[in-house]
Amino acid sequence: MSISLVTEPAAPPDEGTLQLVHDVASRFDVFVDRAVGYCRARLRERRFDLTSEELSWLDLPELPLAVPEAVVWADQSWAIRFTESRFRLADPYGILVTFNGTQPVDVECIEDEQ
Repeated sequence: MSISLVTEPAAPPDEGTLQLVHDVASRFDVFVDRAVGYCRARLRERRFDLTSEELSWLDLPELPLAVPEAVVWADQSWAIRFTESRFRLADPYGILVTFNGTQPVDVECIEDEQ
């Protein structure tokens, strides 16, 4: 498990942000499962322009998403990034699933390293 805490400008995180990091770390596997399920549903949308082969992967028991890491920002927003995947849209920096609290709310490919 990898968790990055991003504060800009650099400063010690506040107590609420540290609590969020702890919550994400303690339930990381649950959140990864939610992110995978969210990707399974959302990546079917036309805007992701998946090939027919990639669309068929969405029906596999395990999606080709690997090496999840959490990113928590000082404003207490957070996401899980799958750094490795066979999906074309994951190239070069992965797929990011943004959360609002404990629920995923968006998925996007990362074209610029963020």
